[in-house]
Amino acid sequence: MGDFRMPSLGADMTEGRLLEWRVRPGDTVARGDIVAVVDTSKAEIEIEIFEAGVIEELLVEEGTKVPVGTVLAHLQPLGEEARPVAPAPPPPAPASAAQAPPAPPPPPAAAPATSSPEPARAAGAARVRISPLARRAAAERGVDPAALAGSGPGGAITLTDVERAAPAAAAAPAAPAQAPAPTPAAAPAPRPALSTADEDRAAAMRQTIANLMARSKREIPHYYLGQHVDMTRAMEWLAAANAPRPPGERLLPAALLMKAVALACREHPALNGFFVDGAARPAEGVHLGVAIALRGGGLVAPAIHDADALDLDALMAGLRDLTRRARHGQLRGSEMTDPTITVTNLGDRGVETVYGVIYPPQVALVGFGRIVERPWARDGMLGAHPVVHATLAADHRAGDGHTGGLFLAAIDRRLQEPETL
Repeated sequence: MGDFRMPSLGADMTEGRLLEWRVRPGDTVARGDIVAVVDTSKAEIEIEIFEAGVIEELLVEEGTKVPVGTVLAHLQPLGEEARPVAPAPPPPAPASAAQAPPAPPPPPAAAPATSSPEPARAAGAARVRISPLARRAAAERGVDPAALAGSGPGGAITLTDVERAAPAAAAAPAAPAQAPAPTPAAAPAPRPALSTADEDRAAAMRQTIANLMARSKREIPHYYLGQHVDMTRAMEWLAAANAPRPPGERLLPAALLMKAVALACREHPALNGFFVDGAARPAEGVHLGVAIALRGGGLVAPAIHDADALDLDALMAGLRDLTRRARHGQLRGSEMTDPTITVTNLGDRGVETVYGVIYPPQVALVGFGRIVERPWARDGMLGAHPVVHATLAADHRAGDGHTGGLFLAAIDRRLQEPETL
């Protein structure tokens, strides 16, 4: 029998809160299936399972916070004989008439049709079992949890139940009502302030990030390099590639920058990996961690897997998908644990230069600023060119300035040949 444990979703995670089970005892799962949703101090993450089998027992209730490594469920691997489960005891035999207790009084008559249904609805709502993630989604999408049949353990309503009901709720016609009396036009309502819970979460995330960055600067011998890259050819190629595309399918400069980093990692694997057990170890694949700012504050850096093998359209689609899911609490565990190098781009915030802090146990972080016009001499001619400042923060235990310089030069060379990206 195997164990499914609370995973570590990053070097900064020591515990997590189980928000939602996506499986029940008896369910058969395959490798990669989403089985639970866990809330870390930074985000709500969908957790995959990495062993096929049958869920035998769920050990942790929804809403419980447990340390990393805690066993959450027992899993019976496929091909093994399941443990016998004791049959439920038979119902007791009916008592004789002489021993039968007096019949309970009949229930009160139903309220007349003219009475208000609100008390009954309130009582039913109090009994609704729904995970925090599903409750939030229901509020955002206008779904009444009391009207749903839960598919989770014990009839609990899950995020999947809410998502199934959302289209129907959006399409349902509004109940007829008497038109309200016109009111004078009012100024738009101010944006609601963060709740105490949201403020506490934002503060916890900020403290978690601060602790990890302090550890990174304390333990990792950083060195920093920077290089200005002429983006003239890249931007010209991008404009031509985007001309026939509808707006929703156009490439952003970020796709070119990320692909150039991914290909540079392939050329210089020493900067694409981890420092673990006292040694630098290159990774087998290039999984770009993309720094994404969250709306409530803080950031996460999930991975785009095998970025060096993706074409620009697939890379752009992956970036859009990660950003959307990061801001809706739908990231997956493997996306948080797999990044082999992180890329941060603050150009859209007006920043021209980014000096990053390495996310342990990674050994490098690449930063890009805003693309700006600068005087630039080429072939003896001076002109205004679009230029981006690329920076590298790297771990001296995995290499030195020579390695880092070659890495930045590879990024520059790739961006001068955008058609090869």
